[in-house]
Amino acid sequence: MDIGRLLARQRAFYAGGSAQRLPARLAALRRLEQAVRLREGGLLDALKADLNKSRMEGYMTEVGLVLEELRLLQRQLPRWMAPRTVPAPLAQLPAIGRIYPKPYGQVLVLSPWNYPVQLSLIPLAGAIAAGNTVILKPSEQAPATAAVLAAVLRDAFPPEQAAVVQGGRETGEELLRQRFDKIFFTGGPAAGRAVMAAAAKHLIPVTLELGGKSPCIVDETADIPLAARRIIFGKLLNSGQTCVAPDYVLVQEDKKEALTREMIRAIGVSFGPRPLQNPDLPRIVNRRRLDRLLQLLQGQTVLYGGGYREGALLLEPTLVDSPDPSSPLMTEEIFGPILPILPYRELREAVAFVNSREKPLALYLFSRDRARQRTVLGATASGGACINDTVVQLSAPALPFGGVGESGMGAYHGKASFDAFTHYRSVLYRGLGLDLPVRYPPYTGKKLALIRKLIK
Repeated sequence: MDIGRLLARQRAFYAGGSAQRLPARLAALRRLEQAVRLREGGLLDALKADLNKSRMEGYMTEVGLVLEELRLLQRQLPRWMAPRTVPAPLAQLPAIGRIYPKPYGQVLVLSPWNYPVQLSLIPLAGAIAAGNTVILKPSEQAPATAAVLAAVLRDAFPPEQAAVVQGGRETGEELLRQRFDKIFFTGGPAAGRAVMAAAAKHLIPVTLELGGKSPCIVDETADIPLAARRIIFGKLLNSGQTCVAPDYVLVQEDKKEALTREMIRAIGVSFGPRPLQNPDLPRIVNRRRLDRLLQLLQGQTVLYGGGYREGALLLEPTLVDSPDPSSPLMTEEIFGPILPILPYRELREAVAFVNSREKPLALYLFSRDRARQRTVLGATASGGACINDTVVQLSAPALPFGGVGESGMGAYHGKASFDAFTHYRSVLYRGLGLDLPVRYPPYTGKKLALIRKLIK
């Protein structure tokens, strides 16, 4: 595909202005929703082919979230698009200020392989709702899903409004050489730096959704069986290949044995006594990533799991006991079904451990104590947080989702998606009937005293 030519067509389409009007935006969102519903089966089949996701997991964590986002965008878009009136200061009267939401223009969405449907279509939907044109580059590591996504966009849009460009690293690099008006990237910090560097050449604003080692703290007041089920649920979605999966557990030392026992039980309930034989165990995306995960386990004390099927790219849910904090297992984002468990004595030790590392994309705390919840939230920083559960904060479209520091910049979901792809243009309307001479030189006499009264 000629990327330059496609981008030129999108610029011409955007310049026409028709797609920026409210009825056109709503119609585009309806077409996208219809296309997703029409190809729901194909999307779920593709997720099975690429990642061995069950239809339940594929719908719950991908297709269903896209449909929910689309419904919210359609319902709220008229209100979000409305100009907002703000008062003018006394010194500028008679005047009134208005803030107009305006599209950026041409948007590039670079999406990853781990949740290839929702991490492509949710940002794309936000960009369309905001009145932009979009080029979507899905990951080549989920090829079956990328092909269905291309069909979804062909069903919903003319290519000059939104289109899929498929390809590998060279295609991504070619796209980053183009002059877009906004780039939205989901991936790892190293690739995020490369995207930001490319965008800086043209001063293109970016939203970076990255990752990091999301901690999970379990204190002595927690409901241990419930905490175990919810931690294992969040960790084993997509076999741990989730940017907000619990990356390690810090548990009060008196509760470590009980929590470990309950997590092993939860794994058995979810995937049976032989998880590698379970047809719904998601696979690791490729051999290189499986080899990396196996390398992370070298020299570790495995409490449960550790088995794998190399040819099938399957790795057992694995619990690791008290790894060295300086080991690669504890310094790199795991992105797999391996969960380290570390004890602590006092809550302040757990907080200090979290704060000694880069700011994570998510932080999880299991505690019945409201004061401790406030303490942990007040003393730490993370992109988002969830109390007494894991991962599910992503499914609340009213909550902006994004990182901080190494885990990303900018946010989306719901209103935040509209904001991510919108420039808020400020306009001051001045009246003609009053023109105070105090603003004009020469600045003599009592002008300064009068200005002090007007501007304070």
